Amino acid sequence: MTTRSPPWWCTRRTGLVANHLPFEWVDGALHGHVARGNELAKLDGAEVVVIFKGPDGYISPNWYPTKAETHREVPTWDYAVVHVHGRLKVIADAVWLRRLLERLTDHHEATEPQPWRITDAPDDHIAQSLRGIAGLEVSVERIEGKFCTQNHPERNRLGAIAGLRRRDGDGDVELAALMAKQEAPKP
Repeated sequence: MTTRSPPWWCTRRTGLVANHLPFEWVDGALHGHVARGNELAKLDGAEVVVIFKGPDGYISPNWYPTKAETHREVPTWDYAVVHVHGRLKVIADAVWLRRLLERLTDHHEATEPQPWRITDAPDDHIAQSLRGIAGLEVSVERIEGKFCTQNHPERNRLGAIAGLRRRDGDGDVELAALMAKQEAPKP
């Protein structure tokens, strides 16, 4: 099981709807949940896109060695993203929901000194909480991944990696690591 948070969620059934939700990958489908009052809980069968955003960042032309030589470079924005297209199924089954919540909390509580478990709360409280949520399952029809880095010579790409590491802003180190992995020699 893997979970990623927060993806962006969009559907076109009643216009665009966006939510930030954690999902888990289970046997070729995405599983998550929302409060029953959330508009997604009413969109059973809708076509959806779940977007998992990776690192992204501004790339200065000053980081490219060729800029000093030609002055023909411009700023860019590099990013990594995955779009998962599928159909939404809304689930009200309490057993399914409880298993989902157990998996999610076990995963996210794993690093805590004393992990919280659903069994730590009174049964009546959990039962009431389960009545207040709707399960979401996205049957995956298509997955599109995009890693947008500019088509530059190796020395410019290495300059961008070095610039991101130097700047060390929000997500810069992660983007630099991803770019460096792409630069690594293939076996």
